[in-house]
Amino acid sequence: MRTIDRAAYRIAALLVGAGLFHLAVFLVAGGPWEGPVSWRKPATFGLSFGLTLATITWVTSYLRISPRLRTILLAVFAADCVLEVLGITVQAWRGVPSHFNMSTTINRSVAMTLAFGGAVLVVVLVAFAVNALRHPPDAPAGMRLALQAGFITLLIGLASGAAMIARGVVLTNTGHQELAYRLGGFLKPVHAISLHGVLVLPALAAILARLPWPEARQVRVVALAAGGYGLAIVIALTICLYAL
Repeated sequence: MRTIDRAAYRIAALLVGAGLFHLAVFLVAGGPWEGPVSWRKPATFGLSFGLTLATITWVTSYLRISPRLRTILLAVFAADCVLEVLGITVQAWRGVPSHFNMSTTINRSVAMTLAFGGAVLVVVLVAFAVNALRHPPDAPAGMRLALQAGFITLLIGLASGAAMIARGVVLTNTGHQELAYRLGGFLKPVHAISLHGVLVLPALAAILARLPWPEARQVRVVALAAGGYGLAIVIALTICLYAL
């Protein structure tokens, strides 16, 4: 394991720990679970970013990418994950919304920092995804299919996240601040499901690789799982759009 991998896994563990801590804060302090000001945000963002960082560290170890470039991209990604969770956590403790909040200079600075960090995340993850799709990963057939399908779902997750940010920004800039808080996350289910396909599908492939099954059967199971995962994303998207 490279130094960058060890560092990334440790940071991921800290982020997950921060998420669990804020989940405990919610259970003790109470308050709403939904809404722009809630302990849900530092809890879920800490858990999600920690899990995503650990996942990306693992799956990119299969990619045919130069070690130096992977180290740089992982370092930027890890730092950005910390920045995003930190900004959301600070705003939660201040008792103010983190996203789309332009009410004061400090809040605007945090919101713009989070937006910039989101853009950096997209650039890094798209770079990894393009590499995985253009250069088949150095892995058995089942894992190779799982990785490429997982990165496709990741791209869908990034697109849904960008769509939510864009809608929230448009509503904020047109003077509909409360609507931005209420409707900005209209694709949350799609975002949550698609973002973690890059973990679920490779994890399945890794489990199958330990079974005494022929490679062709493993590939078929991964293909079925990828198709089912894609169907789940389509269903979630349909529900979200119907609810608009």
